[in-house]
Amino acid sequence: MEFIGSSYKGDTKNGRMDGKGEYTFPTETKYEGEMKEGMFHGKGVLHFPNGSKYEATWENGIAKQGSFTFADGLQYQEKDWDYCDGYDRRFYSERCNGLRPAGESQLSDLHPPHIIPDGCYDCGDGSYDPKARVVTSYSGRFLRNADDSEHEWILRTCRKAWDEAVGVDPENSRFLKRPETSVVHF
Repeated sequence: MEFIGSSYKGDTKNGRMDGKGEYTFPTETKYEGEMKEGMFHGKGVLHFPNGSKYEATWENGIAKQGSFTFADGLQYQEKDWDYCDGYDRRFYSERCNGLRPAGESQLSDLHPPHIIPDGCYDCGDGSYDPKARVVTSYSGRFLRNADDSEHEWILRTCRKAWDEAVGVDPENSRFLKRPETSVVHF
């Protein structure tokens, strides 16, 4: 474990994790729960560094049944999911606490939002540098390299560190054009 940066505190049997314990991954994700023969087995919870968690029943290292809760308390639902759909685009905190006053836009579920370094994107668990193709935590710790699929998704959907008019063609926008005037002669 020490070679890959993980650690374990808890019961052991024959030199393996067995019983109740806490396993910490190099990413600082922690599993707290039951172990058997060196694997997650029984009831246990994965706690992610961003505050979200996955509670599950595990069999030989595989989650058989579980539920995911986001850091803000929103519980993921596989069926009848009505959060952030095409009809309601509010953040969960806005659903719970109401909208912010006019002129105080809420750019992320956290208000005020995390500061994103210049040229980077806010991808929810940290900032993404599209040149290096690296995601780092908001505190600057390396999280992962983005594959092509995640890279394209982040560029297409995530909040940028800079202001930019999105989806507006100034040449053809009826809101940005000056109204045409016509002269009427009598």
